[in-house]
Amino acid sequence: MRVILAASIAGALIGIAVASAQTPSGGSTETEPPSIRDIMAKQQMRHIKLWFAGSAGNWPLADYEVDGLKDGFEAVNEQLGGNTVADAVGAPLAALEKAIDGKQRAAFLSAFDKLTAGCNSCHHTLDHAFIVIRRPALLPYSDQTFAVQ
Repeated sequence: MRVILAASIAGALIGIAVASAQTPSGGSTETEPPSIRDIMAKQQMRHIKLWFAGSAGNWPLADYEVDGLKDGFEAVNEQLGGNTVADAVGAPLAALEKAIDGKQRAAFLSAFDKLTAGCNSCHHTLDHAFIVIRRPALLPYSDQTFAVQ
């Protein structure tokens, strides 16, 4: 059952990533920035991968995912204007980078939970409190090794 659920989640995330990567039709040479909804779907994917990378002590992969999260949050902040997202997740992201650089598992776990709380705080601020993020329970990426190689 867990394998089927994980495969379903992975399939849905891949579908979102593929759909958001497609260019709009209509012949316009200008591309619109991705919607906040699409960016946040990718952010959720990065959040999951960050959890499993850090939990496994795969610090290069964790660092890679933090960089992706930073880019995504910057794109959302640009669309929203102001510093709503940066205020919610800036400090936890910095703490994550420090924990990853120092290869400190306990600090990583604490910073990850603070990041997750920051995500939920931002959702409340933006009237999206119905979107609640938590530590991932299942690994939806059966095609990727998270263990250190």
